[in-house]
Parts: sequence; structure tokens; C-alpha cells
Amino acid sequence: MLMSQDLFLACLATILLLCAVVLLIPSVVFFIECVAAIFGQPADVAESDFREHPKLAVLVPAHNEASCIRATLETLIPQLQVSDRLIVVADNCNDDTAAIASTFDVTVIERHDLDHRGKGYALDYGLKFIETDEIEPPEVVVVVDADCAVEPGTLHRIARLADDLGHPVQATYLMEQPENPGPNDLISMFAIKIKNQVRLTGLSRLNWPCLLTGSGMAFPWSVVRKVSLAGDKTTDDMQLAIDLAIAGYPPIYCSKAKVLGRLMKDGAAKSQRARWEHGHLEMILTQVPRLLKEFVRQGRYNLLAMAIDLIVPPLSLLVILWAVVLALASLAIALGGSLIPLILVAIAGFLLSLSIFGTWAKFGRSDLPLVKLLTVALYILWKIPLYLRFLIQPQNRWVRTERDAVDTPEL
Repeated sequence: MLMSQDLFLACLATILLLCAVVLLIPSVVFFIECVAAIFGQPADVAESDFREHPKLAVLVPAHNEASCIRATLETLIPQLQVSDRLIVVADNCNDDTAAIASTFDVTVIERHDLDHRGKGYALDYGLKFIETDEIEPPEVVVVVDADCAVEPGTLHRIARLADDLGHPVQATYLMEQPENPGPNDLISMFAIKIKNQVRLTGLSRLNWPCLLTGSGMAFPWSVVRKVSLAGDKTTDDMQLAIDLAIAGYPPIYCSKAKVLGRLMKDGAAKSQRARWEHGHLEMILTQVPRLLKEFVRQGRYNLLAMAIDLIVPPLSLLVILWAVVLALASLAIALGGSLIPLILVAIAGFLLSLSIFGTWAKFGRSDLPLVKLLTVALYILWKIPLYLRFLIQPQNRWVRTERDAVDTPEL
């Protein structure tokens, strides 16, 4: 009986130690990225000069975006030069998106294919249109979602960098605060800022490549034609970044360029977040091994850096996993188990706490009052069913989020 109990404790200690190590690794990576963002020296590529930017084609994929396409085009058109083209891809629309876009001096193409729905297919259709058009192809292609406001100067910055460096460039892509935001809305916006601004700033200061975040992306024409954009996953942008990195063109972050999208509310927010985060988890499971394999084969450390960055799961899930392992490690101590797993979990929790409060103090204090930040536990509880559904019925395919008919914000 005593031997059985000892064997049980030994097995439990081994399992908990493995869990603690697995938890500690992404916590350390997250901590390093946040510290680099807070304290590192700015590492933005040198500001482009006043030369005209290269010949552009701006692709705006739009599915039933009649409520916001006008405002988006109004932020883009003033940034275009005479040689540039703005192409709206009205993808499987059954509203007035195409008609509204046609009132502007832009090119509008319509795509109807209900068997292949999603942003990736729309972008692929737009690229094929450019390729087969009689007009000479552009030097750089920029992708902007149809519900975004683009800060003045953004197109010039990311287009110049993409052309000068020969790599994809990602602008800062954040979310506008919804009307009458609740605590969950504010914390969700802060989480997006950590993912799309803080961590990318840290990666830039570490001289590591970044993932693409969905809007405000610039690609040299010669580069973007080397990979396929067609697909219906919600993580097509992340997949594209990985495909480009493996092909030798890891994306670069431009912090001085800014695109502002819209955060959904209530049921739409839950659906949107479920697709994003389920897709993210699938990417970790499928693409981290692929990146590591390519790192070994090609010997390029930027692929290892991208794999290390990708292993960090959504922040809420990381905190949930920490709480679960902490509870199990504490229970093991009460049963006479090893103290080592609890120590490792405590270190992980300390690093996560420092990272979250440090980034809040540096980047989020103006948008998220401290009293609201302290409600993060309720926000995490709200997310638990979302992650449980990933085990039962993962949502990783594109489904349009229903929007309220409100104006796109001014910057």
C-alpha cells in the first residue's frame, strides 16, 4: 500500500513538473517580449524619406460592409498617389457594398463563390485580377480591412519600408473603443493592444520577425506572389506570415503606422474572439513543429524566433492554465509531493504579473483605469467556456461577424 502511494506521488510529481515547465516557457517568452517593449531602445527601421512611395495597389476585401466601407475609403484615398490603385473586392456581398464603393474613384471587382468564402479567397482573387490586368503590376500591395480607419501617413510608411527592405511590413493594428464599453470591452481592448502592439514592439526591439495581424499589411509584389493567400481560416494572416518567413521573407513591424478597427460587443464579441483564439490554438499545434523543422533544415534563426513567439497562447488561456497548475501543485504539496513544480509555477505567475502590470503602466493606463484592470479575473472566467469549446467543437473557419451600423471612428 505504501509503495503504491509512493508510486502515485512520483507519477504525480513527474506530471506536474512537466506541466510547470511547459507553462514556464511561454511565460518567460511573454515576459521577455514585454520587458523589451517597455525598456528596450526603439528599433524601428529608419524613417522613410520624403521620396514618393512605390507604386501601390491597395486591396480592400469587403463582405457586406455597406455600413462602413465609405468611411474606410475616405481615410485611404487622400493617401494615394496618381500612379496608385485602390481595389475593393466585394466578396459574396448581398448588400450595397459594391454600389457605395463605386461612387468613389476606385476599382470595384465583385466575386461570387459561396463554396469558397473568406478573406483569403477574396485577397487571392484581387491579386489574380492585378496580375491579369493590362496595367503594369504594382511594386507593393497593401491590404486594409473594410472596417478600418487608416491614420494619415500609414500607407507611405509601410509601402516605403516594404519596398526598401524587400519584406512584408505590419502596421500597428488596434481596436476602437465601442460605445458605452463595459469592463470586458476595456480589458479585451487592452489584451489586443498587448498582442498587436506591445509584443510586436518587443519583437522589433529584439530584432525578431513578427506575425501579421490582419490589416495594414504591405507586401512587395515580387514576394506576395510566391505564396498562396487563398483560404477560409480565421488565422490566414498568421499562416501567411509563417509561409513568407519559411520562404525567406519574415514580416517586419512598423510601430509608427496605425490602423484602427472595431471591437464587437456582446454575442458578436464572443463569436469573434472564439474564432480568433481557436484559430490561434490550432496554429500553435500545427505550425510550431513546422517552423522548428524548417529551422533545423534551413538553419535560419528568425524561424526559431517566430516559433518561440508563436508558442505563447492567448493571454487569458495562459493565466487559466497557470491557475490550474498552481492548484494541482499546491494539492500535491498537501499530499507530500515535491515542492519543485510549485516553485516553477510561482515563478511563472510572478513573471506574468510583472508583464501585465508593467505593460499596463506603460501602454494601457490612459485607456484602462486600474480599478477596471483588477476585474480581469471576471474577464478570464468569461473566457473559460470559449477554451472548453475548442476541445469539443473548435471554430477556426471564417464566418462574418455581424456588425452594428455605426460610423468608423476618426483618428
